[in-house]
Amino acid sequence: MNTNLECPVDGVQINETKVRLVAGLVLITGLVYLASGWLVWPLLLVVDFGLRSFDLGKYSLFANLAEGLVKTLRLPYKATDQAPKRFAARVGLAFGLLILGLQLAAISTLIPTMVLVIFATLESVFGFCAGCYVYTFYIRLFPKAA
Repeated sequence: MNTNLECPVDGVQINETKVRLVAGLVLITGLVYLASGWLVWPLLLVVDFGLRSFDLGKYSLFANLAEGLVKTLRLPYKATDQAPKRFAARVGLAFGLLILGLQLAAISTLIPTMVLVIFATLESVFGFCAGCYVYTFYIRLFPKAA
């Protein structure tokens, strides 16, 4: 892994422990959706990613559940920058919309759901945020877009 990449920051710090728990909830939701095929699961992902993407995380079911777990289990606070995590949530929103649209069109959602599950696993289990790396390249290509 190339550790020379520096992730652009916006100066707003959030709790990485909470972020990883949210990713775990996305992982579980993705797996439950793969097992059930129920439309409610990608709909939940779209709503939750949408809320977290646009600074409405205080209304996010996943963020609130994660916050409750952090407090109940007295998990440590580990600061991380918000910008790449918000970008990753927007990518998750795009995947959620793709999965929802494909299901409504009666097209297989296996591949996009598996990609989402893999990235959620990387974040929740290993603390690897692929969105941070993508965000780094995005900011270098479109610096005024941040």
